[in-house]
Amino acid sequence: MRQTAIDHVPGFVLGDGAARFTVRSATATSVLLVVERPGAGQRQDQEQPTWFPLERLPDSDVWTAETPGVRPGDRYHLLVDGPAGPRHDFDPARPLLDPYARGIVRTGEHADPAREDADPAGDAAADATVAASATGPRWTSVVVDDSFDWGGVVKPLTPLDRTVVYEANVRTLTAANPAVPEHLRGTYAGIAHESTIAHLHRIGVTTLELLPVHAFDTERWLHEAGRENAWGYNTLGFFAPHAAYASPDARAAGPSAVLREFKGMVRLLHAAGIQVVLDVVYNHTAEEGLGGPTTSLRGIDGANRYRWTDDGTAYYDTTGCGNTLDTSVEATADLIVDSLVYWAREVQVDGFRFDLMAALARDAHHAFDPAHPLLERIRNHPDLQDTLVIAEPWDVGPDGWKTGSFGARTSEWNDGFRNTVRQFWLTDIAEERRNGAPATGIGALAGALTGSRHLFDTTRGPLAGINFVTAHDGFTLLDLVSYDGKHNEANGEENRDGSNDNRSFNHGIEGDTADRGVRAARGRSMRNLLATLMLSAGVPMLTAGDERSRSQHGNNNAYVVSEDLTPVDWSDHDDAEAMTDAVAALARLRAAHPALRPTRFGVEGQETPGASRMSWYGPDGQPMTVAGWDQPIHRALQYFAESTPEHEPYDRVLVVVHGSGRTRDLTLPVREDVLGYRLAWSSEKHRDHERLRPAGQVFTAYGPGIHVFEIA
Repeated sequence: MRQTAIDHVPGFVLGDGAARFTVRSATATSVLLVVERPGAGQRQDQEQPTWFPLERLPDSDVWTAETPGVRPGDRYHLLVDGPAGPRHDFDPARPLLDPYARGIVRTGEHADPAREDADPAGDAAADATVAASATGPRWTSVVVDDSFDWGGVVKPLTPLDRTVVYEANVRTLTAANPAVPEHLRGTYAGIAHESTIAHLHRIGVTTLELLPVHAFDTERWLHEAGRENAWGYNTLGFFAPHAAYASPDARAAGPSAVLREFKGMVRLLHAAGIQVVLDVVYNHTAEEGLGGPTTSLRGIDGANRYRWTDDGTAYYDTTGCGNTLDTSVEATADLIVDSLVYWAREVQVDGFRFDLMAALARDAHHAFDPAHPLLERIRNHPDLQDTLVIAEPWDVGPDGWKTGSFGARTSEWNDGFRNTVRQFWLTDIAEERRNGAPATGIGALAGALTGSRHLFDTTRGPLAGINFVTAHDGFTLLDLVSYDGKHNEANGEENRDGSNDNRSFNHGIEGDTADRGVRAARGRSMRNLLATLMLSAGVPMLTAGDERSRSQHGNNNAYVVSEDLTPVDWSDHDDAEAMTDAVAALARLRAAHPALRPTRFGVEGQETPGASRMSWYGPDGQPMTVAGWDQPIHRALQYFAESTPEHEPYDRVLVVVHGSGRTRDLTLPVREDVLGYRLAWSSEKHRDHERLRPAGQVFTAYGPGIHVFEIA
């Protein structure tokens, strides 16, 4: 069966020979392809459908037919029949999307089947077209022209230790940027605009990670509430770019132009040295739960595309979205791998962040398998060897939290880093204000700073972790320091949605304020959080707009388009510019010091190229004591990081962390190999960054902060 599937590539194959269409279904009894081809001088509502009955190849799940005359721009859908009963949802009168469609559009226009040369494939096809036209707008597949001139531009192939990820939503990144022409704001072309690229360069971004850009739909209940899905985690098709993110001209010209605009964005970003990573949602589809909108897979071969309970009466859902794809079925796994290869090879994207990746690694019995065949195929596929593989390493099913479990060639979102860093700089500081002392010491933060070795084994190293403080899901950075609780009323769920475990701190006033003292304290906390992110071992991920003080007004689940979905602020106000400068400086510091970005964990008693040797000192400049790690009253450490050269010259740096609101004198460590320390960056404003401070000198920390010293 596997060889047959390879011989007959799913979807349309046009090429130089006879055009052919192929789809896979193990349970269908008939499959009909309906192509709507405009005639000369005809409007779309006068398209003349052509019917192509597909034949099932012997001993396989492959249905195929030659399709002479099909060309780019043709719209098409499938009509599929099959058995009734549990796990099946066949309806020969229901138009379905091609799972491999490279163009998807919403349309309320349908062909009139009443014509003299109608194909005798059956009355069901004609009846379906009439029925569909009566139900209003629907989605339909479109044949695309995928030719494109890459102009010799190739992938940047940025080393992972030099990677700085920037997670962004296509719409909100440029929607309010006055430097981008108005008609391009919030589009693929807007991201490729020179002003966007200049900003990414300014803050040291190497890798742009886009929230879902596969064609997606809005959930039914949001439709009914008159709202729109803002994030895209509700996929219609795994091969087509989301048309609504294209410029008006591209949308008007059709899916081929949308695809060209997307490729043009990738080409311009690559020419600027910036990688493109896609947040991909292969764990579920927009068909939702049973009784949801059947648009494609459910009506083609739902019994083999989704996970089911043992009795076959309900989906086994580990995503919380109504359904979960069954990757233990070869054809389902093939669909995912084929999509990845298409985007990596034909569209030239640099990598993928897998939403709820634990759901993709469950076996036929729904248990997580770290050696799942799909994971092995992704890691070892020859067309994916130069791609980044980033896991969101959990789902919402039983035993679903799997951080640290995804093995070689995979980097994982490190939620433990997020929780530890927020706890140290926010909730512990709030606790100190209330009760005179925080709840925890500094030991957990030291583990986060040095790569979360307790999560990622020695063979994988610190680059197995994608460190983040904020992400699209949760508070923005400014809201994290401005709200003690979520404010999601605008979502229409009575503030029940979104996490209650935010580890945030409003610094005394809930929400926006003109109080200068509170604003200053919030700014310091933001710099502490960003510095910890950018100076830690692992791969840092910034959330778009955090460097511009973007707020969602306390909404920590802004997945719907509402008044709380605010775009990145591109105005020149002082807070945004100051925070942007801070991020830019931290990115330069990280790039300049390989000691801050080790590629391996050190091994006791061994010289490990690429690792950093860590020496720990207390506030008195003496080696750290056991009590110093755990006692909340201390909350201060100094760590001396030295690189073990592999590809870059020897490097060393001193980082001083003070996690208390109290002023404290810290003695810089005395070492025979150190002449002095020069402050390179501080989360405190107006520090003297020029003069050389001798070893043993007292350095005063005025409240919570991070200070980085270069060493003479």
